[in-house]
Amino acid sequence: MAFDLLTQLGGDEPMAAVFSQERAVSDWLLVEAELGRALATAGVVDAATGERIAQACRLDVVDLPRLWAESANVGYPIFPLVRMICEALEDGDAAFVHYGATTQDIMDCALALQVRDAANRLLDLAGVVGDGLAALVEEHAGTVMAGRTHAQQAVPTTFGAKMAVFLGEMTRHRARLTRARDAVSVVSLFGAGGTSAALGAAADAVRSDLAARLGLADTVASWHVARDRIGELTQAAALAAATCVRLGREVVDLSRTEVGEIAEADGMYRGASSTMPQKANPISSELAVGFGVMAEANAQAVLRAIEAGHERAAGEWQVEWQAVPATLTAAAGALRAAATIAHGLRVFPERMQANLRADGGRLMAEAYMIALAASLGRDKAHELVYGAVRDSRSEGSSLRDAVRAKVGDVTWSTIAETLPEPSSYVGSARKICDAALTEWRA
Repeated sequence: MAFDLLTQLGGDEPMAAVFSQERAVSDWLLVEAELGRALATAGVVDAATGERIAQACRLDVVDLPRLWAESANVGYPIFPLVRMICEALEDGDAAFVHYGATTQDIMDCALALQVRDAANRLLDLAGVVGDGLAALVEEHAGTVMAGRTHAQQAVPTTFGAKMAVFLGEMTRHRARLTRARDAVSVVSLFGAGGTSAALGAAADAVRSDLAARLGLADTVASWHVARDRIGELTQAAALAAATCVRLGREVVDLSRTEVGEIAEADGMYRGASSTMPQKANPISSELAVGFGVMAEANAQAVLRAIEAGHERAAGEWQVEWQAVPATLTAAAGALRAAATIAHGLRVFPERMQANLRADGGRLMAEAYMIALAASLGRDKAHELVYGAVRDSRSEGSSLRDAVRAKVGDVTWSTIAETLPEPSSYVGSARKICDAALTEWRA
């Protein structure tokens, strides 16, 4: 397997374990074992046979080099796996190994177990991210800063309100991941063409018992080519990763030398440059972007797998083998990086205050317009303030002085007290923070 530098530097080990070679083979064996027991429960085989089959489904009966060599020839791993299980049994028992199942049944049941655990890991990580964001929202609900649109100062906001938007996203991601996890945790035992013909009248009983043994939901219809549940989970994961990208980019932008309003956690040589001693690069934000972009890209590949035709895919399923683990492991890496950001972020309110004044107070233009609209009307107030903004820029004066010059001393004396300061022009910022915290904690 090719060396993956991104995963080496910031990958999530619990998620990697979910999609490891050992986990995959162990889960295939688990499904075959529980199928043997389910066949016995339904009366297809006697209890002793079912248990002997289950006991033979052990990792030590599998010759891994042989498994992969034979799988490359067959195209799938279950045929050689079943042969090895059969070799560990007497002929009478071996005759009922994999009975009524097809390769995709075994692999899809195992996949359901894997993606269920993967979703739980994403939920754990999303919880850590959200808790870190919630702490920032609570602490900085009243920390006034410049809100920015189109990368330019717009109107005042608070850092807490900014983080509340991220927290709201994470709340929704958690709900989506939960729904997708529950939807994808479904058994598969439908045989060659999806009709369970080989199991005959016992099909429903065997499948239901297998589902219960694996802790999966039962379903009557085959999902061999109905991959929307898998797509739903990977899309939910990619959406969560995309928010991590947005958080990372926000930190990169606001920690620029010229802005300097926040910074990632400090530490000796953290984000250091090999040649520029002054550097403290936003490395967690960069990881969030890198992993998030890869999650999004691989999630798009999963959508192509949904295009499979007839009763069994011809190549589309193989897309999943790489794209599903890649999406979920990358999403875990993005969330893990975002958690590091949220819990270690340093906020500099004094720099935020300085930046509020950096453009001559022109981010208060809307506030001045609204204050003047009471006597002039919004349209005339807009034109007056617009002219004052242009004058202030050309003259290098403050917006307040430029507006005063436009309206004259007499009018100024009547409106001066109505012109707000940035701290009193943050609208519903605190309510936004409170609502985000309530939804998250619910």
